[in-house]
Amino acid sequence: RREKDMRSKFTQQGSDVQADTEDEGEVDRTQGAARAISSYIDPGLCWDDVPWLKSITKMKVLLKGVQCGEDAVMAFKAGLDGAVLSNHGGRQLDTCRSGVEVLPEVMEALKEAGCKREDFAVFVDGGIRRGADIFKAVALGASGVGVGRPVLYSLASYGEKGIVRMVHMLQDELTMVMRLSGTPTVASITHEHVITRNLADHIVPLPADHLTMGTYMPLLPAARM
Repeated sequence: RREKDMRSKFTQQGSDVQADTEDEGEVDRTQGAARAISSYIDPGLCWDDVPWLKSITKMKVLLKGVQCGEDAVMAFKAGLDGAVLSNHGGRQLDTCRSGVEVLPEVMEALKEAGCKREDFAVFVDGGIRRGADIFKAVALGASGVGVGRPVLYSLASYGEKGIVRMVHMLQDELTMVMRLSGTPTVASITHEHVITRNLADHIVPLPADHLTMGTYMPLLPAARM
């Protein structure tokens, strides 16, 4: 839950489709804007609504919030154009997996279902902070990534120039990682360029600095006399 938002109790108009008052009692804004806006989400939405949704637009339709391979396969068989792997910032279901953790499972399930990469796009949303993160997602099969917090912070602090600077930084970092990994094009980035054995453990293996810790005498604070 977005507890900070709930505590702040934002009660102003959330969008142009919401009324300014709560006289009818249909929208509860006492727990923040996010909870008020989410009240407009129809809980009855299901797979049977996909054909209707596709019939009212010419745009590609993607399913966001996928957390397992089975749902990705169902989205593919339902005729959707892609899926966005996301846990919505981890604020909806505590301890649920991040998008990049779900990605290998989703790609394997889609492969077994006969899905080709060009027929069904898979995006990862959440936790993208560096160009290396983009590289890892693409290596695991993602067609692209979603960038949220970096955009928010850049825009809030520096406006339009901050957004441009952020994009250039991610681009520079991604280019450097691709060069150091020997991948001149995005298409040359493969699963072999990443290590996934610790992906579900949330532990990043780091090499120990034996030169500093073992060879040299460690720097210790001087004892008081």
